[in-house]
Amino acid sequence: MTQEITKAYEKIRKALTEAPLLLMPDWNIPFKLYIDACGDESGAALHQVQIIDDKPTEGPVCYISRQIKPTEDIYGASQMECLCLVWALEQLCYSLDGSVFEVINDCSSVKSLLNMKTPKRHMFRWQITIQEYTGNMIIVHKAGNIHKNADGLSRWA
Repeated sequence: MTQEITKAYEKIRKALTEAPLLLMPDWNIPFKLYIDACGDESGAALHQVQIIDDKPTEGPVCYISRQIKPTEDIYGASQMECLCLVWALEQLCYSLDGSVFEVINDCSSVKSLLNMKTPKRHMFRWQITIQEYTGNMIIVHKAGNIHKNADGLSRWA
């Protein structure tokens, strides 16, 4: 091997074996679920704050993303964020069922959409799905310029 190949190999090996690695979930610690929907994609990042090297460090447990179906393309930005939340809860139910977690999103109207008194049918179905988690879930709004965890996933699904 040439020195250039050896350097490239070491660089790849280092990238694959050093942070940011996925954390093993600790079921005794609350999760943070970052969600974002943008255009034709949506994504979510499940994180936890764990003690690593004697200091609390937030790290990823898993990442998920998907492209929006053609039938979902009619939804506005707020509804897309709600759909992203429902989809993420369904995909990550094995981690979130019975766990305490925060949902962080960049759409301030998600809470109000989920509390509508007379929602349309699809929103009503979403409310039912989300109600399974309401005792353990807190929804937090974080401005888009600081909400970066799931942002990239929603743009490159």
